[in-house]
Amino acid sequence: MTIASPALLAVGLLVAAALGCAAVVVSRRRAAALAAAGIAGPRHARQAGVWLTITGIAVLAIAIAGPAASLPVPRQSGTVILAMDVSNSMGARDVAPDRLSAAQRAARSLIAAQPSGISIGVVAFADGALISGRPSRDHAEVTAVIKGLKASGGTSLGPAILAALSAITGRAVSVGRDGTVSSIGYWPSATIVIFSDGQDESPDSPAATTRATAAAEKAGVRIDTVGIGSTAGTTVDVDGYHLFTALDPGALKSISRATRGTYYPASDASGLGRIASAIRLRLTVQSQRLPLAGAFIALAIVLLAAGSVLTVVRSGRVI
Repeated sequence: MTIASPALLAVGLLVAAALGCAAVVVSRRRAAALAAAGIAGPRHARQAGVWLTITGIAVLAIAIAGPAASLPVPRQSGTVILAMDVSNSMGARDVAPDRLSAAQRAARSLIAAQPSGISIGVVAFADGALISGRPSRDHAEVTAVIKGLKASGGTSLGPAILAALSAITGRAVSVGRDGTVSSIGYWPSATIVIFSDGQDESPDSPAATTRATAAAEKAGVRIDTVGIGSTAGTTVDVDGYHLFTALDPGALKSISRATRGTYYPASDASGLGRIASAIRLRLTVQSQRLPLAGAFIALAIVLLAAGSVLTVVRSGRVI
């Protein structure tokens, strides 16, 4: 239990203590005077009303001081970053109507399923990565960002993970070539969900992806990956060229496994819809402040009323 105003509590308890001491002194003097006159003094039970009243004053002092209890409450909260692959290969039509549109639909379903306490951000990645939408509890705004994504460029998974970590921590995150990363803290309630066909075309791949994944694992961030497309593959038109593209699940599986996440293969639109409902976010325990002043006031009223009634009944007078 915590007290908002210890000074008020101290003053109130001092007043109650002073009244208690005064009651003892008066009781002893009265008993001595009655004994000197040869009259039996009142039994201790007859002093019950006085002590109930003093106790009520002490309890009221606690109520005025603003007591509160801190209760652990489990709730779904935290941060989710949707890392969307917007490379040219996501324009392939082996998932109807195309990979990017199917991924956008699954991402919107995932957003719609989340409680209001979840902050959701968006990272769009192709040759590089850009934080398209910072983590926000305005899910309508995040959905609008997802709808506006267009395909262009190549795929770079490593920069996508680093950009997602930057969105989570609120500061730029980079990894040295030796694998070192500045301390970014521990973020166990954060999750990254990567929607990609897994074709990593960054110049430093797969080393860059491995280093970025290690940074996420060190920070306690889980990464779930969603493989978009089919392993049989298809061709996509890019600047007049017909390029073959196929789902490459290897890198995506490695990322999720290293961060204790899950890889979800999706070869069709219905599979993506099921994935959106299968992804489970972690429960966190937050402390919720529960004011107790009302309970103490109620107890004080009961004690003061009981003390007053006993005093009137045993003394036969109101004042």
